Amino acid sequence: MTRSKLLKYVFLGVTAVLMAHYLARPKEEPQKHPRDYAEIAAEGVIYAATEYNSIAFHVDGDTLSGVHYELIKAFARDHGLRVVVFPEMSFDKRLEGLANGKYDVIAYGIPATSELKDSLLLTTPIALSRQVLVQRNLRNAPDSSRFIKSQLDLAEKTLHVVKGSPSILRIRNLGNEIGDTIYVKEIEKYGSEQLIALVAHGDIDYAVCDESIARALADSLPQIDINTAISFTQFYSWAVSKQSPVLLDSLNAWLKRKPLPSTPSTTSRSLHRSASANRRAD
Repeated sequence: MTRSKLLKYVFLGVTAVLMAHYLARPKEEPQKHPRDYAEIAAEGVIYAATEYNSIAFHVDGDTLSGVHYELIKAFARDHGLRVVVFPEMSFDKRLEGLANGKYDVIAYGIPATSELKDSLLLTTPIALSRQVLVQRNLRNAPDSSRFIKSQLDLAEKTLHVVKGSPSILRIRNLGNEIGDTIYVKEIEKYGSEQLIALVAHGDIDYAVCDESIARALADSLPQIDINTAISFTQFYSWAVSKQSPVLLDSLNAWLKRKPLPSTPSTTSRSLHRSASANRRAD
């Protein structure tokens, strides 16, 4: 075999190997990005993230229910869209999904703080609420000295919150206000209702969550106390990406025309059972 032919075969062999390697590589997912209303309307689908709980979004028999679910579904219907709802317990992951285009809107109450306004576009307020401490009441507390009577008693205590919760910043500021350390443990796999159930069953001592969710559970979990406020009463809104100003305008215009549904006072007891079956917040 001549040297030129040998070089030709070597070149073809190397080319074949490189082509085989390229074709065998897993295809990368196309990079997503936050969409504005025009792209959403073109696809005919809006993707919404919310928390799975008895107020926002839950399964009731064979029916999907919840205040935020009903609202986003009505918005989609009035705009000729189909809605796909993603139940996501972690606040951080909801924000991440909004930033990378997995979700178009966070259809869940987000406190309208200045910090969040810097990174998100928040809709017109849809609710008024506050963050409260959830603990076992004096009758059910294993040690009365661990019962929190005022915010000053929070010194050196560990408060459990949903991972990435906006309440974390408020707890840190509260620690500065009382001049002592308040420890925070973020829980990724549970939402607010599950944390409340863990408190009720004695698996953790303290949790912080939205007052509306705590009050919805109070009747069925009489061993909890929710009377210590962590934050002031403030507006709660939905959120979209900074790259979705037209979607924000569409949501705001629609929300201003629609009477908001009242918060339900009943809750899904199946969530309590599922939380008590997994009683350790890792």
